[in-house]
Amino acid sequence: MATTKQKQAARENLKKARAARSARANGSKAGGRKSTGRKSAGGSSDGLSTADKNRLKKKDFAFPDQRKEPLTDAAHVRNAISRFDQVEDVSDDDRERAFKNIKRAAEHFGVDMQATSWKQLV
Repeated sequence: MATTKQKQAARENLKKARAARSARANGSKAGGRKSTGRKSAGGSSDGLSTADKNRLKKKDFAFPDQRKEPLTDAAHVRNAISRFDQVEDVSDDDRERAFKNIKRAAEHFGVDMQATSWKQLV
């Protein structure tokens, strides 16, 4: 289960995402994505299709060897943080690597991440 601190951070991230979505819907370019060479879900608001996910490189996933938890935009990063403890059949080394990948993507996409260790997310 998530801690109170994690839940609060998730709520704040949702507020930011809603504000950015509202601004874009009203014609503003606020909250745009930074260019990284990473592939994104395009204009789709419902996430990545299977074909899009299959085209991603290993480095675009939190768990690259298992190709789990894509990190293509802020919404996917927040999802990877919230579902970190739900990923099954991975080693502690895989979780350590995934945490580093998520932390790097969170910094890139401007997602507030309170955890300092993957053990805080399980």
